[in-house]
Amino acid sequence: MTETVEKTATGALLYDKAIINQISEDRFTPGGWLHAELLKGSLGSGGRGNTMFVGNVPRQFVLRHFMRGGMIGKVVRDRYVWTGEDSTRPFVEWRLLAKLAVNDLRVPRPAAARYRRLGPTYTADIITVRIPEVRPLSQFITMQARDEEFWQTMGAAIHEFHGSGVYHADMNAYNLQIDNAGKLWMLDFDRGRLLQPGAWQQKTLNRLHRSLVKIKTLDPGVHFDNGNWEALLEGYFNASRSA
Repeated sequence: MTETVEKTATGALLYDKAIINQISEDRFTPGGWLHAELLKGSLGSGGRGNTMFVGNVPRQFVLRHFMRGGMIGKVVRDRYVWTGEDSTRPFVEWRLLAKLAVNDLRVPRPAAARYRRLGPTYTADIITVRIPEVRPLSQFITMQARDEEFWQTMGAAIHEFHGSGVYHADMNAYNLQIDNAGKLWMLDFDRGRLLQPGAWQQKTLNRLHRSLVKIKTLDPGVHFDNGNWEALLEGYFNASRSA
């Protein structure tokens, strides 16, 4: 995977010519595509209305505008402090995804990224290749109960990422997605990075657990209980011991 950087009047574009031969600013807007569809969340996932499916089958893309969450997001919606091109959120995420994809980890393949400077701040966007036929874990466990083997497989798959040093800053039941073969994929690596083994591994597992508990609270019909979580941990730590 190779990267090309093109300067613009307000910032720069980063893209892989093997995926998108030519890139322009309008590709980072819904109007730059013949087809654009807002990705809608459920059970409170929301997504803050910043993610769209764009392009047409057989190759579609996911266009995401970087938005702030939490309390700061109520004041500053989508601007970040400028500290240099290489530290911009879209360029950091694009390069991380490229590295993970080359190492055959199940993440979206990065296509293009953009930042636009606005004085001491910038806004950011990223385009990734849409993964076909995947559903969020949150939806997957709403459809029907999953057996112990499924949860153990999920735990082992998470350890595959952790064993490669992959830190996901917001590992929740929406960013973990399941394909038709039952394989786990990780999406949305904003603020993600590669780290040495450490306490962050348990912290991300705790984050996932809180997400699953919250989903169950919002909809008691969701198929998740303590036994499922124990099976996930069993799969995770069995994978850890055999690594």
